[in-house]
Amino acid sequence: MTLHLTTPPPQKAISFTNATEAVDCLIAMYERNTAFLADAFAKYLSGSLPDTKHRAFYPEIRFRNSTYARVDSRLSYGHVDQPGLYTTTITQPKLFRDYLIHQLSLLIENHAEPIEIAESDVPIPLHFALESGSALAVHRPQKITVALRDAFDVPDIAQVNDYIVNGTLEVEPGLAMPLAPFPAQRIDYSLHRLVHYTATEPEHFQNYVLFTNYQFYIDEFCRLAHDMMKDGDSGYESFVEPGNVITLNGESEPSSGTAPSRQPQMPSYHLKSSKHRGITMVNIGVGPSNAKTITDHIAVLRPHAWLMLGHCAGLRNSQELGDYVLAHAYVREDKVLDADIPVWVPIPALAEVQQALQGAVADVTGLEGYELKRIMRTGTVASIDNRNWELQDQREPVRRLSQSRAIALDMESATIAANGFRLRVPYGTLLCVSDKPLQGELKLPGMATEFYQNQVSQHLEIGMLALRKLSEMKSERLHSRKLRSFFETAFQ
Repeated sequence: MTLHLTTPPPQKAISFTNATEAVDCLIAMYERNTAFLADAFAKYLSGSLPDTKHRAFYPEIRFRNSTYARVDSRLSYGHVDQPGLYTTTITQPKLFRDYLIHQLSLLIENHAEPIEIAESDVPIPLHFALESGSALAVHRPQKITVALRDAFDVPDIAQVNDYIVNGTLEVEPGLAMPLAPFPAQRIDYSLHRLVHYTATEPEHFQNYVLFTNYQFYIDEFCRLAHDMMKDGDSGYESFVEPGNVITLNGESEPSSGTAPSRQPQMPSYHLKSSKHRGITMVNIGVGPSNAKTITDHIAVLRPHAWLMLGHCAGLRNSQELGDYVLAHAYVREDKVLDADIPVWVPIPALAEVQQALQGAVADVTGLEGYELKRIMRTGTVASIDNRNWELQDQREPVRRLSQSRAIALDMESATIAANGFRLRVPYGTLLCVSDKPLQGELKLPGMATEFYQNQVSQHLEIGMLALRKLSEMKSERLHSRKLRSFFETAFQ
């Protein structure tokens, strides 16, 4: 049976030696093709759509390298190391405008070769072409008939995968190699998931991200953010809360947005600055599954760093409640990433992140050098998937923890770090000791309340200062070669 297709008029491939012009072409092509699908869907809902399949394609970047000649490889990205054709499909180019211009500028400069913008052969699924809140999202599923699949393309699971970043993609000889870590449908999938989990639009996410497992930190972050907005001299442009509730710098009340009737699963808050140099904070809740889920999706935005600020069990007699733990290694018993990155893969500490965190602790507490050891230890953090491990036979887990030299135990830190390593996003962990189960100092309600009141503000101040220190570095120093494997894409 012949498939009858209706598509926008095909566009010829165009070569560019100017990255900005190339990205403008990507934007125009993407907007034309998604507008075609949105218009067709409006006709579908009204019953006036012709009886054919309506299809539009993602735009594609193509780059052909013709030589093995060495280029300036001091940066870990921005170049390829062998001849061949490299391609990637692109979605939401307006959202990624600055990122794309930067990546393409490096590629053109390093190789002195043009890049080409064309239409790919990968269809844009209708679900990803429509704005959130559109008719497809609002209507109950049974109101959209099964004939939808006959009229439009739907998401293809074969195109929504992590084969590239996992290093499991096998490129057949003669076929194009990947130019970027994520293809368009994988990115679209995560952009839609971010809205679902965080109740904020992807455009609000900043390049420096804090994760926490306690609402106390979010409450303090919101208090600080609103004070900064009222002050009007904080250096941030606006503060965004779930429901895209926006408070502008210099204002005390929101100017737009509507708070959701229920809190999303992992609410996110954004202190926005120019060029996305602000801070996003996410309450991931408890457990490694949430930690993997949200980092899987935020990674497609290509942030420059993420940090875990959480609570942990201190495992040493010498630790006190309220002490800090700067993780420099991880014991991974969280299990959620075992299929993506084997547990035998070491997760290294990143020098720039470690220095920023230690410097922030010193600046905030006023302690330096040897004196800093009074309140902070650097060591191994173990993350497990069983919060109530104390209720089992303790001999085996305690022996393993001792043999690993672990000084702290939690449920999320190794997941955040391992997924940062896997997805090439610089990572770090600073935890605060909130109980000591091996010494019988359990976290009881009264103790916990006093602890949170005394410690959360300082811990958050340290995390935010560390991110500001990182934002003052050149991002190239953060996206180092420590995170790159034998074969890497030209895009970071």
